[in-house]
Amino acid sequence: MIAAISPFNFPLNLVAHKVAPALAAGNTVVLKPASTTPLTAIKLCEILSEAGLPPGAINLVVGSGGTVGEWLVTDPRVAKVTFTGSPPVGRRILQIAGIKKVTLELGNTSPVIIAPDADLDLVAKRCAIGAFYNSGQVCISVQRIYSQQGIYEHFAEKFVQASQAMVVGDPLDERVDVGPMIDPGEVDRIEAWVQEAQVEGAQLLTGGKRAGPVYWPTVLTGVRPEMKIVAQEAFAPVASVIPYADFEEALRQADATEFGLQASVFTRDINRVFQAVRRLNFGGVIINDTPAFRADHMPYGGNRQSGLGREGVRFAIEEMTNIQTVAIRLGT
Repeated sequence: MIAAISPFNFPLNLVAHKVAPALAAGNTVVLKPASTTPLTAIKLCEILSEAGLPPGAINLVVGSGGTVGEWLVTDPRVAKVTFTGSPPVGRRILQIAGIKKVTLELGNTSPVIIAPDADLDLVAKRCAIGAFYNSGQVCISVQRIYSQQGIYEHFAEKFVQASQAMVVGDPLDERVDVGPMIDPGEVDRIEAWVQEAQVEGAQLLTGGKRAGPVYWPTVLTGVRPEMKIVAQEAFAPVASVIPYADFEEALRQADATEFGLQASVFTRDINRVFQAVRRLNFGGVIINDTPAFRADHMPYGGNRQSGLGREGVRFAIEEMTNIQTVAIRLGT
């Protein structure tokens, strides 16, 4: 039996990443979607049942992580837990799960490194999308952008323009790029983080305003590594632009984090590409696109505090099966 615990931010896609390979591998599943976004998961389970999935193959429970989630993780009938969410909850699951397989996807402070040979128009547009889509509530959302000093001001100007071009409003309007965050409390949190960074010396290049649960795309500069907005996962529509002197310094700064999900590098130089691949301790290194790139079939997962194991259909199936050795000695 697989216990699948999914987050709020992609209530169908991230459920499918767990349920589909579990069923394909012949497992039964108990699915616990986020308490704030359970309706899509409920509908999916209804559709699977109508499609002829055997009774009991998929089961759904709804409730808080502290009660229903912990009950599910500790149940001895569960052979594997697959969880997407925050590092504190991931660490709690490891503490209480017992002897089970566990896959954890726990977030990131996604860095982008821009080499001086990069196409700045492309980079600015891709970073704006990567930082602000889904209101930045994405574990691979662009958060830290390292721009070489010679192009720093030029890139910052282009990135601010691309950020200001994002349409903010009702997500049911197809023209809108940035809608509300999951709840006003999350807006309170990120608003406090941005204000704290400004008090500590950061400069606001654009954004920094809210309307109820909506927070505008926000760009900071003058940040330091120890600021919350840099060191911790923002999970909000906020990105910082940080200058660097040479490429090795940029790699060092990008890698100076407890997280390790995905990072990216924009460059035309293949030597820089291999230098980054060797140096960056991340589960994924994306070249000439943002860390927000993900294909559903690729091995997806993090190193360090970003988690354990990999998703992606083949890789998830492998983690949801046990290897059994059978040795037969034939009579002589």
